[in-house]
Amino acid sequence: MRSVTLLAILGLSAVGVAGVTGCGSESASGGGGEVRDRGHSADPKRARQVAEAWEGSEAARVWQKGFHPLGDTVQLPEGAFHDEDDKHAYLTQNFELRGSLPDAPKKGGEVRWRGGDSLALPVTSARAAYETLARGANPGPSLTVTGARLSTMTLLTSRGPATVPAWHFTVKGYDTPLKRVAVVPSKAPRSPVTSVPAGEDGLWPLAGPATVAADGRSVTVRAEHGSCDDGPAVDALETGGSVVFSASIRGGSDGPCTSDLRFENVTVKLDRPVGDRMLLDASTGRPVPCTRLNSSSSNRG
Repeated sequence: MRSVTLLAILGLSAVGVAGVTGCGSESASGGGGEVRDRGHSADPKRARQVAEAWEGSEAARVWQKGFHPLGDTVQLPEGAFHDEDDKHAYLTQNFELRGSLPDAPKKGGEVRWRGGDSLALPVTSARAAYETLARGANPGPSLTVTGARLSTMTLLTSRGPATVPAWHFTVKGYDTPLKRVAVVPSKAPRSPVTSVPAGEDGLWPLAGPATVAADGRSVTVRAEHGSCDDGPAVDALETGGSVVFSASIRGGSDGPCTSDLRFENVTVKLDRPVGDRMLLDASTGRPVPCTRLNSSSSNRG
């Protein structure tokens, strides 16, 4: 077990593509209250327990046969964005539709991996994909979508790079399309290990999503913390079959404090590329939440 470097950035601008593709939320806050000291490190024994439980399990076998994105499920047009208004419109999910969108095809789509494996999955309608992008509906600047066609995009998954069905949206003012994954990720299998209560032994659940860098040597996750601490810390236990992340909170306060719940992006540097190893959350005992098509939930992963 080792500590990792944090790249913690608060706010909507830090969320970038991951924030608008459907996993996690930028912030959440409750009423007044008291945040107790949560500033001790997570217990490394739990990470080893989770890694051992998944190693060779039926759950791992099911997971390895599914479609689980590890990269952004949205790819922006070339040259995006032309100006700050367009960027703001995208980050606030403020879109305007001027045209018709195709229905879901009767024939399903196919995810294809470079090794030759493939998986048939239903394809959503262009409208369903568009609605995951266009959640803003505010009077500020907007991006105008004039149509869509079904094609493909390349995406990093838990099984490596794959060619995935995607809707290509035509955006006014841009020569190339905005691409959005058109199939829903596979359902995660039941974990072979039970979760632990949040905060037990200094361990807290990740909020997701997990996004792997192009070279596979770093993973960005979302971690939670309060308003009266020094932010989150994330440790990584690497094994042959998995990378287990343990999130804790640094420097908590014993005094009166608001009960705001905040999220930060944390980039974890690994000793070697992720490859086909599973990304697991030590707290929940489950795979780290990833980007997915039909979710806008602000709940914890």
